[in-house]
Amino acid sequence: MRILVVGASGATGRRVVRLLLERGHHVMAIVRPGARLPLERPHPRLTVEYADLLALSGPQLIGCVQGCDAVVSCLGHTPSLRGAFGQPRRLATTATTRLCEAIRRSGNRRHIRFILMNSAGTLDTGARETHSFMERCLAGALRLLLPPYRDNVMAAACLRNEASKTGARIQWAVVRPDSLTDAETAGGYTVHASPVRSAFFDPGKVSRANVADFICTLVCDTQTWRQWLGKMPVVYDR
Repeated sequence: MRILVVGASGATGRRVVRLLLERGHHVMAIVRPGARLPLERPHPRLTVEYADLLALSGPQLIGCVQGCDAVVSCLGHTPSLRGAFGQPRRLATTATTRLCEAIRRSGNRRHIRFILMNSAGTLDTGARETHSFMERCLAGALRLLLPPYRDNVMAAACLRNEASKTGARIQWAVVRPDSLTDAETAGGYTVHASPVRSAFFDPGKVSRANVADFICTLVCDTQTWRQWLGKMPVVYDR
């Protein structure tokens, strides 16, 4: 398979790239100029595009998705004041919109899998998930005050809406990890259709290695993909 990975220089994106290559796939990674590469050394099945994703022209982005079987977005905001409140405030949402448009315009006759990494704090409206009163209060405040939270919510809604358009040729899943840790190796983890604990008041934990492993399984394993197609699974360490 040929997979496009955006956010490939991030802590989770790098792990996704490495795992996909280990499993024998061809990967195109879009990496910001000057950012850390997904691998320390060149790899024959890895193509790196040094670019600001949001600055790529429409034809350039179409060229990136053309011939791909899947698109994985691990984009996120840097956990710092500048990352949280600086520009671009709608990084994930704008990237998702542009990638979906590029897929529609690419002329692909088959469906492309689009996997978006998001957050356990984002509700799956399609599954009619709801927050408690206190969670609704906090989520409302976060939407107003914390741009990355609002961006995650909007990006998930955007992917669902874009994929529903006639001729979109997009199949999708949104992966919702709870609090991320930096454990280097994947261990046991569980996947649920909806959160089993409050992401705000009783968050669980999941290693980036486990999130990367689940994302790669979605890409590579047809049975797992069919199970979570059009859904927003939540991942926790076991």
